[in-house]
This record gives sequence, C-alpha cells and structure tokens, in this order.
Amino acid sequence: MNHQDIEILDKKTAYKGFLTVDVYRLRHRKFDGTWTDVLPPREVCDRGPAVGVLLYDPDREAVVMIEQFRVGSAAAGGPAWMTEIVAGMVGEGESPEEVARREAMEEAGCAIGEIAEVCDYYVSPGAFTEVVHVFCGRVDSRGLAATGGLAEEHEDIRILVMPTDEAIRMMDENRLRNSVSIIAVGWLARHRASLRERWHAKR
Repeated sequence: MNHQDIEILDKKTAYKGFLTVDVYRLRHRKFDGTWTDVLPPREVCDRGPAVGVLLYDPDREAVVMIEQFRVGSAAAGGPAWMTEIVAGMVGEGESPEEVARREAMEEAGCAIGEIAEVCDYYVSPGAFTEVVHVFCGRVDSRGLAATGGLAEEHEDIRILVMPTDEAIRMMDENRLRNSVSIIAVGWLARHRASLRERWHAKR
C-alpha cells in the first residue's frame, strides 16, 4: 500500500497460514482535502491474486462447470457444495492466462484453445487484497471424466457439462451463489454471439 493520500502509522501481521491477516493503523485524505483522524485498526486479509475461467464449447453450445465443497459458505449457513467455474490461485512467476490453462486441465480435464479476457475485480475490497482475473476459454466438452482435481490439494471435484442456457438460467434463479461464476456467466450471456463469430463456431 503506497499512496500519497494514505499515511500508514503501523502494520502488524496477526496471522499467517493459508491466509495472511495484517492489521493496519492509518489515516487518509478526505474528499475535501483534509485528513481523517487515525482510523480504528483495519484487518486486511492478504490472499494473493486468483483466476477464474468459464469453459465454453461454442460448437455444442455448452459450458463446463464444476462442483466442490466450500467451507466458507457452509460456515455461513449457505450451500456446502457449490457449482462454479474453474478457478485457482496465481503462483509465483505465473501469468493469469497460464493459471487459467493449468487449472482447466487440473480441475476439469479440459485443454483451452482460444481464450478471451472478461475482466478483473476485487472480491471484497473493504477487507481482502484478492483480485480475480476472469477469462472465457474455448474447450471441447466431449468425453470428459466425471471427476477431477488434484489429490495433493485435497480436491474432490465433480465435472458438469450443461447447455449454456441452463447455466444462464442457474444464474437468473440465484443458483450460482459465488461472484466469479455470476460475473463470467453473465458476461457470456451478453457476448456469446460475438464470441461465436470471433471463434468461428460451427452452426
């Protein structure tokens, strides 16, 4: 955090594990040009950048999605298993596109051909540093396995192939309960005609 309108008075790491939690004492310039008082301690969860990729088969007009256990939503009283797009964390030295292609193979057994950038966004900017890079990748959805994921990462993933319209219906009916999937499927709903034309999809 390096900005001329932010003054950091103190930063301490409160926890470091799968996630890192840093505690900041700071103040910032206000819209009228003056400065705030020192704010109450602000906890920031540092998780690093992530990637989500919607696997789209324009020739069959289908998408490949996955279902897996999610402890956060379960702890909040929500669904313990979620239907999602393929996603993963960016490793050291990796580009977001490289992660999209790697995770597509690891989680769904799909090789991505053409790939389109959708957007990048901050998951919860009030408390998390995590930025997610979202893509849509062209795949062949035929003959996929029923399950995927890496045993060493404790992944137990169900692979789902569904018509694109069914994925859009799930979004509209609030059955996609995670932001990256809603963003990606909503983007495809608006852009699939131009994407099919760009990718010379079969008619």
